Amino acid sequence: MSTPKTLKEVIKEEYKKCLVDPIYFMKKYVKIQHPIRGTISFDLYEFQEKALTDLVNNDFNIILKSRQMGISTLTAAYSLWLMVFHKDKNILCISINQETSKEIVTRVRFANDNLPSWLKVKEQEDNRLSLRLTNGSQIKAVSSAGTSGRSSALSLLIIDEAAFIDNIEEIWLSSQYTLSTGGRAIILSTPNGVGNFFHQTWVKAEAKENKFNTIKLPWHLHPERDQSWRDKQTELSGVKGAAQECDCDFATTGNGIVDTATIDFYKESKAKDPVEMRGLDHGYWIWEYPDYSRNYIVSADVARGDGADYSAFQVIDVESMTQVAEYKGQLGTKDYGNFLVSVSTDYNNALLIIENANIGWAVLQQVIDRQYPNTFYSSADLQYVDVERQLTNKINRDEKKMVPGFTNSQKTRPLIISKLETYFRERSVEVRSKRFLDELSVFVWDGNKVAAMKGYNDDLVMSMCIGLWVRDTALKLRQQSMDLNRSMLGGITRIGGTQTVYKAQSVSSAEAWQMSTGKFNDKKESLTWLL
Repeated sequence: MSTPKTLKEVIKEEYKKCLVDPIYFMKKYVKIQHPIRGTISFDLYEFQEKALTDLVNNDFNIILKSRQMGISTLTAAYSLWLMVFHKDKNILCISINQETSKEIVTRVRFANDNLPSWLKVKEQEDNRLSLRLTNGSQIKAVSSAGTSGRSSALSLLIIDEAAFIDNIEEIWLSSQYTLSTGGRAIILSTPNGVGNFFHQTWVKAEAKENKFNTIKLPWHLHPERDQSWRDKQTELSGVKGAAQECDCDFATTGNGIVDTATIDFYKESKAKDPVEMRGLDHGYWIWEYPDYSRNYIVSADVARGDGADYSAFQVIDVESMTQVAEYKGQLGTKDYGNFLVSVSTDYNNALLIIENANIGWAVLQQVIDRQYPNTFYSSADLQYVDVERQLTNKINRDEKKMVPGFTNSQKTRPLIISKLETYFRERSVEVRSKRFLDELSVFVWDGNKVAAMKGYNDDLVMSMCIGLWVRDTALKLRQQSMDLNRSMLGGITRIGGTQTVYKAQSVSSAEAWQMSTGKFNDKKESLTWLL
């Protein structure tokens, strides 16, 4: 007969079980506050047990979750386990505001207060936003404002509702120094559209491009929920709200100017790799070579010059509404101007539309100096645009105070964005570029304005906006001119081969990529290096 264990021995065994098995600890000793049932034991569901195992086994975890899955409670219980069974643990909770971030601290405090006396570690310091135990472990709640990620060395960083924090990139960057001594991190949130830090980190984690382990917790993992419950959420919150709150669906959430279903349609059925990628940076993508029986528009957005954005242009077939070429890069103004002239000349002396804001004037000046014959002019206040005369090269620059280029202002920006939205909603434009569609997916409403999400660019999108707006205006004003242009394209010859390429007798491709230097004997400089 074995000797009965003393109380001290029993407590020691239980303590060891709790130390090595946090699931056991939580199920047997952790109490939580249920909104209806009051104080109850934390009886973990199967999906919560699996999530907890991941938290223990991985230093960095990102959790994409539905609402009301008990993950905040699980995170609090995990924090308590770290604090009770390990000395000098420093835990920091960050959320949108202090009220939200303190919820985890409140749950930790409640669970600690309800531990049996032999397990409970006495409190050394306790206030609304922090809790310090006598073993040196502590947890603190702060808002996302200011320098919240900067602290002494952290054992665990918890960022709650990460997809809704504006300055989360700064928080994460500042926290790297405090986590460098072996700290852990848990980033959790419901989705809030694509392109933000949370979405970007999740996508990279799925692709194994960062150090985060992924934990996805959609609504149907909860054993107390069924389809009727899900249908009720749609009634209460709408399709978009329910997708965000329940489905862990990045695509259906957010405030994109073009809906995700349309973008997915283009990615799946229209997007394709270019037939050729040119340039030192391979930034010039071509899907169709010039056909000199057709009319083209080249619409260009110009980089600000601070290195944070890009110059970009679209080449659009006017009649078929097809994207035939595209560029995105960071050429200097002179080189970019030369590049635009050469490409536009290549594409049948295309109507060249250049945004004339700020540094755009330097690009326009280079185009004017090259005496390109088909540059877009508009009135100074953009009340008048004679596209018909533009496309037939008959514009009188003195008419209506005409100025070179397109003015993207507070007045015109909503117009051109609205035109983009219309064309894509009707799916009447043929777009091939995957990188353009990636930009379009993060082109969202931000209050009363539309812009790329923080950390992203919209250069390709804006160049497309300009091109579609001018093209639409052209269709209303220039049918006669189009027919006239077509009749004037006599004397063209078709080049043999598999590609349908037409070559005008008057302008060779080689000449398009030559620039006069103004020197003796009209010496020309080759621009083919741009390719």
